Amino acid sequence: MIEEAVRILRQTSSLLVITGAGVSQESGIPTFRGKNGLWQNYRAEDLATPWAFERDPETVWRWYDWRRGIIKNAQPNRGHLAIKELEELYENFYLITQNVDGLHGRTGVKNMIEIHGNLWRVRCTRENITFMLLDVPLKEIPPRCKCGALLRPDVVWFGESIPNELMEKAFSLLETYETLIVAGTSGVVYPVASFPTIMKSRGASVIEINVERTPISDVATVSIMGKTGDVLPEIVERLKKMV
Repeated sequence: MIEEAVRILRQTSSLLVITGAGVSQESGIPTFRGKNGLWQNYRAEDLATPWAFERDPETVWRWYDWRRGIIKNAQPNRGHLAIKELEELYENFYLITQNVDGLHGRTGVKNMIEIHGNLWRVRCTRENITFMLLDVPLKEIPPRCKCGALLRPDVVWFGESIPNELMEKAFSLLETYETLIVAGTSGVVYPVASFPTIMKSRGASVIEINVERTPISDVATVSIMGKTGDVLPEIVERLKKMV
């Protein structure tokens, strides 16, 4: 299967990559969902909502602080680094990540959409302006903007829509790029879960990399079962031999 993926990629002039939680999980970051996703008897789905923040912003903020405490000690893994190398190999490259941990950014990837936001960025609930968290000293939890309004994590919560400008950019990529690699995603979180089908329907190649089958497997041109930290570096090494 890797051979077929490499064959497709050798004939590709524009490459789009989509990543999900499976990529970051290989850096030791829990998915924060499912049977092991409890924090102080809360599920992520109970905390990552605008209603939870309105009801109890302090608890929501403490949960996000706990998550950042885990993430700050994590490092980009071989999968993250291989994606950065793909950007260097392709003049037309873009990454759409569903991950909010900022690990892709730490590899130096330039052409990227963090479609679900970033845990290290905050947004004013009144003025809608954003700041990096390091620029906002946490004197209190929940923190407040200079204007006095509460600050919230700049992420897309359950029940919220992805910002229009990000969706417009994503759809422009889906309409023009030749090949998609979708790595480490369950294929069940919409609208991103629909992106492989959209690309395949117009004739693009779809390469899936995951540790198990997903709904994307039935759409993919090539579906490779394995860890992204193992598969992506091997693909990159084979591509580099042909440069």
